Amino acid sequence: MDGIYLSWMVSALALGVLLLPVFKPPWMKITLPTFVDFFRRYWIHILIVFIIYNSKDILDQLDRIIIANTGLDMTPLIYGIEGDLVLEVQQLFEAKWLTVALTHFYVSGFMFICYVSIFYFAFFDDRWIADRMTLSIAWVYILAIPFYLFFNVRVTGDYIPGMETLAYDLTPEISDWFRRIDPFTNGMPSLHIGIPFAVWLCLTRFDEDRRWNKYRALVLVYTLVTAFAIIYLGIHWFSDIIGGMLIAALAVSVADRTSEAWWKIFDERTMNSRIVTVLTNPKKALRIILDRSSNIYRRYRRPKSRETGVLALVVFLMLFSVITWDLSNQSLPAGGIEAPQGVATSDGWMATIDNRTTGPVVVIHNLADLTVNWEIMNGSVEANSPYALSGTTLAIANQTTLSVYDLNSIGTVNALVSTTDMQQPNQILLTGTEESEYILTERNGFLSAYTLFGDDVSLGFNVVGVELIQANGLEIAMVIENEPTSILLSRIGSTGSITIENINASSTPEQDEILEAWDTPVDMENASITDFVFDDDFMAITVNVSATERLVVYNRSNGQQWLASDPKYAVSDPSMKNGILAWSVRDHLDPTKPIEKYMDGEIQFVNLTNNHTQFLTSDDLHQWGPNVLENHLVYFEESSDGEVTIHIHSWEPELTVYSNVLLQIGMILGVGLVFAHVVQRQSESRLNLLSREEE
Repeated sequence: MDGIYLSWMVSALALGVLLLPVFKPPWMKITLPTFVDFFRRYWIHILIVFIIYNSKDILDQLDRIIIANTGLDMTPLIYGIEGDLVLEVQQLFEAKWLTVALTHFYVSGFMFICYVSIFYFAFFDDRWIADRMTLSIAWVYILAIPFYLFFNVRVTGDYIPGMETLAYDLTPEISDWFRRIDPFTNGMPSLHIGIPFAVWLCLTRFDEDRRWNKYRALVLVYTLVTAFAIIYLGIHWFSDIIGGMLIAALAVSVADRTSEAWWKIFDERTMNSRIVTVLTNPKKALRIILDRSSNIYRRYRRPKSRETGVLALVVFLMLFSVITWDLSNQSLPAGGIEAPQGVATSDGWMATIDNRTTGPVVVIHNLADLTVNWEIMNGSVEANSPYALSGTTLAIANQTTLSVYDLNSIGTVNALVSTTDMQQPNQILLTGTEESEYILTERNGFLSAYTLFGDDVSLGFNVVGVELIQANGLEIAMVIENEPTSILLSRIGSTGSITIENINASSTPEQDEILEAWDTPVDMENASITDFVFDDDFMAITVNVSATERLVVYNRSNGQQWLASDPKYAVSDPSMKNGILAWSVRDHLDPTKPIEKYMDGEIQFVNLTNNHTQFLTSDDLHQWGPNVLENHLVYFEESSDGEVTIHIHSWEPELTVYSNVLLQIGMILGVGLVFAHVVQRQSESRLNLLSREEE
């Protein structure tokens, strides 16, 4: 557990206990046995809050994946309504002391309100309030889920130009903690407003003798200060506050309607006796369960409006679950591959060397139909053979031969375009224009160029000691041995070249101090480029600074540079196309305190036009090697038992065939149930009215 988080939590718990005498009802006494006894009397209430608190991690994980898969982003709509209003508030009041105070208040204050608003009423055995308060908080979370998954609103400091996320950036430790627990896309509605406002409404509505007036006043003050804090700190919009208030009001109303039915079953006093019955007289317990199941069956066999309403709600919850599952599982494994050694991709095609037990083979996939694949070069390719794919052209070399294939003719005798005798190079690139395509090879630091038919091509320049090479059209970029932090740019057929010197991977002193505390100090003097990709507008360069590997984005038009990922955590495998940059990262991994769930790699990507970074994966599996395409992103994934597969993610969200069938059936069934429910409600209301008139 992080030191800062532990400090916040202990502070909130301690403050809650210290203020217990201040807010207790006048006639109540505080005794030590009560501290122990209230757990027995209210363990289900505590369990509900515990489940809600821990389920947020799962919700945030789903949120990250769904927004990455769908691009559902409502922030432009909110910004169109509010403009720079929150920015003006931040700039008007900004002060260092206020930022520090409100950041700690924002986190520890929320912890205080969440646990105290159950603890106080349970401790003093105010079951009437405790029942409704617990359900109100639960319903706030439940009602917010559809908004968090399908109405994504970014934090203001991550969207508005000039706006700062003051709380998130207060210190590196705090920044890292927020990045782990918050996807920064679930602003609407604000739970920091929704929960305390629901607490205040609950007390206003259900505290009949006003025994909790002092606490109700505190909650109101807390809510008002929080509303200012979340605006000032660059976290929420004014719309998020309105959304939080509306969700709170709805949650309290729903809690009132469901409280009697819920606690009739889950009241700790009766639950404890039921548990005793199950343990001491299981036959009686089974008989009770069967009797109640029979009663429920009879009710739903001839349903009234209440039963049809419940059935309609169940159907729509199932539809919601199907959609959520499909949108959070958009990446599919490529079939026909046992042990992939690498992958080459271009728009619409993927080539993989599959190192099978029977020997390596090249597997070709058309990404438009993953159920179909072709195998070539069975028995004539090695697992370490270099290969490249561009458009529909595949070039691959074994120890003695360079072979070129046309994937448009794959599966026919015309697929093999040419073969050229040569020693196996270290690297192969396919590049050029629509009129002229070239094969570039690098062997022992020397470059060579060929046509697709194996004819020699003059590069126009002579460079030796090449360690890394990438190409974009006729442009070639290289890292050479004696300039490890510079990139040399030239063109095929041109004798000139330019050098991009001193790629800057430096970070803030605070970040470097953390790395030094991990016994991995930064060594900028001996930094070196380990990988890079580029297009007409940007370069993305992985730089080893001894402590870690950092990803630098270089704007080719103005020379501006910035770090794309957290500078503490090692990145690898950059890939870029059409303004999308993807990479693999072991995010949040502290080598001095390694935690299992952070040992695996995750895929992140950023749209360089708006500089919004997102997680494509967020789980316990190891993912790496992303390849960005126009319509897809391809990456490797290792299962928990060590099996490596290639996954293909479509940028356009798609529902599977089975899901479509279920959704269609569910919609028809849902419409029928809603119609029946409405008709029944009207008929029952009419009968009730006639009955009252007769009386």
